[in-house]
Amino acid sequence: MSILRNSAIALVAAAALTTAACTADPTTGATTTPQPSGATPQQSLDQSLHDKLPQKIKDAGKIVAVNTGSFPPYTIVGAEGSQMQGATADLADALGQVLGVKIEHTTIDGLASVLSGMQANRYDLDLGPVGDFPERQKQATFVDWVKEYVVFAVEKGNPKKIDGLDTTCGTRIAVQAAGSAEKVIKTQSQKCVSEGKPAIDVQSYKDQPSSILAVQSHRADAFFSSQAPLTYFVQQSNGKLELAGQGKANGFNDLFQGAVVPKDSPLAEVLLEGIKSLHENGTYDSIMKKWGLEKNVLATPGINMGVE
Repeated sequence: MSILRNSAIALVAAAALTTAACTADPTTGATTTPQPSGATPQQSLDQSLHDKLPQKIKDAGKIVAVNTGSFPPYTIVGAEGSQMQGATADLADALGQVLGVKIEHTTIDGLASVLSGMQANRYDLDLGPVGDFPERQKQATFVDWVKEYVVFAVEKGNPKKIDGLDTTCGTRIAVQAAGSAEKVIKTQSQKCVSEGKPAIDVQSYKDQPSSILAVQSHRADAFFSSQAPLTYFVQQSNGKLELAGQGKANGFNDLFQGAVVPKDSPLAEVLLEGIKSLHENGTYDSIMKKWGLEKNVLATPGINMGVE
């Protein structure tokens, strides 16, 4: 994904968001915001885990980690060449110290490109967190480290009275393109029509900042997505947004998110053990708390935890 290709558009986006703390480019998802304070604790090398890394990673001395752009507060990608920030970046730093390698970040477009890039050996992993679903497990292996929920971000006061999936008929709902929420909301739209109700105007955007901007600019009535990033956007909206539909299934069962590695890669087990060690020494909890993700803590990380 190229970052800040058009500075004029970026300035328009910043004005539209009308927040002092967060700006975003709707064409790229580049985001800048004051960061939470607190350094991630330094880690000690675990030589046994380093020795279990795939040989090509040990030879290179680095893991090539890919991401699909800003997904705050996990991934915050700034101007091209700037350092990635967020909970995922902090986790990567800590894991790199445990494994004794550098984790190098690169940004591209879409999960499909992530999967094809890993299959072509261009990338070693995507730390995500990416939604873990059985259909995706056919293409890759997931190392889950987040528990997630899917809700709505709406204008303050919730003028359309959206209170869960069943109240969305006839509304305009923004989603991230090719994500699980897009599939769920399109299925709900079909259900609305079958019940004689107005269809949902599903608006698919390439990234989170573009989707939330659609709500703030009154082009969409709500953004349907993961609770963690929506909580972040609501906090940065200067009172202009709120969450809706919390505490409901909203078309999903238990949701797990995590890192993605090539299917059956030996890196999965090494990564899992590394994350477990960060759980045990308190670093994982420290990172999640720093970024306001206490409600998304997964007590026990695991592999391919997603089920139908």
